[in-house]
Amino acid sequence: MLSTIKNIKQINLLTSNARRYGRTTLLRFLSYGVEIKEKEDCKINNVTVIGGGVMGAGIAQAAAQSDFNVTVVADDEYSQKCLVNVSRSLDIIAKKKFPDEPKGARKFRDSVFSKISTVQDLKRACTDADLIIEAIVEDLGVKQKMFKEIDQIAPQHTVFTSNTSSLSVQEIAQATSMNRQERFAGLHFFNPVWGMPLVEVIRTGNTDPKTYNKLVQFAIDLGKTPVTCPDTTGFIVNRLLFPYLMEALRFFERGHASIADIDNAMKQGAGVPMGPFELMDVIGLDVVKTVIDGWHDKEPENTLFAPSELLNNLVLEGKLGRKIGIGFYKYKHTMY
Repeated sequence: MLSTIKNIKQINLLTSNARRYGRTTLLRFLSYGVEIKEKEDCKINNVTVIGGGVMGAGIAQAAAQSDFNVTVVADDEYSQKCLVNVSRSLDIIAKKKFPDEPKGARKFRDSVFSKISTVQDLKRACTDADLIIEAIVEDLGVKQKMFKEIDQIAPQHTVFTSNTSSLSVQEIAQATSMNRQERFAGLHFFNPVWGMPLVEVIRTGNTDPKTYNKLVQFAIDLGKTPVTCPDTTGFIVNRLLFPYLMEALRFFERGHASIADIDNAMKQGAGVPMGPFELMDVIGLDVVKTVIDGWHDKEPENTLFAPSELLNNLVLEGKLGRKIGIGFYKYKHTMY
């Protein structure tokens, strides 16, 4: 009780002095219950993003826009796809920021691109990294193998993070040394990174408070809103979201309503921007299946994670959603 009263007093003090402390300080305290040290104590300059897919490209762009030096590790094919995705996103942002200033838009694009380089050599990419963000395939074994390799390469001060959306960060980190595990955490961005303000910062039982502070500050520097998550299944967003998506699938499979009616009902009745089937098409049906299959394997008795025959069949047929032009709906253009 006394601690609760103390916290209320601290919050009232910060609120009454919001002008003095500033919005960022107030946000930090209210969200995390601790005051982050000054920026100089949490310095990150060089960011390495491993993976040039949609998420890797989005994270690289966000970091470059915020004036970090960014190195993307990907093969030739994904390096090109990464730069194309960054270019498309920057076009959208530039049109909003500089609607009638073509020179300003061009300068903005050039400035962001000048901060991004792509390489294939992991050693070269990790040598000077202050922060490494992994954004590769959602496979525990693949991630562990990669982190074990870079643990031997990266400087001791380098912070390791995974952008995993469904795997245990602690299990991924176990591939690294105990000293490294103190500087290991989850940093989960949302797609599209340029348009989604949230970042989940996932702490394991070994994550050092200084590492956590650095990642919270990094997210704030990107203009994002960080939230703290325990290393539990799905963290916050996906743990609440995926059971909802699966229930929508089961609701349709039981014949209670059509896909279009379910989507329209949720948009117009619950006020969400996309219905569950539209959202699954954006996420990717293969991604939804991978997440649910993984959770079901870990908790087979949990009915919230029960597989869907419809989802499984669509993935087998290659109907993966907007990224290929067909999922629950058909699309004239692919998403990327």
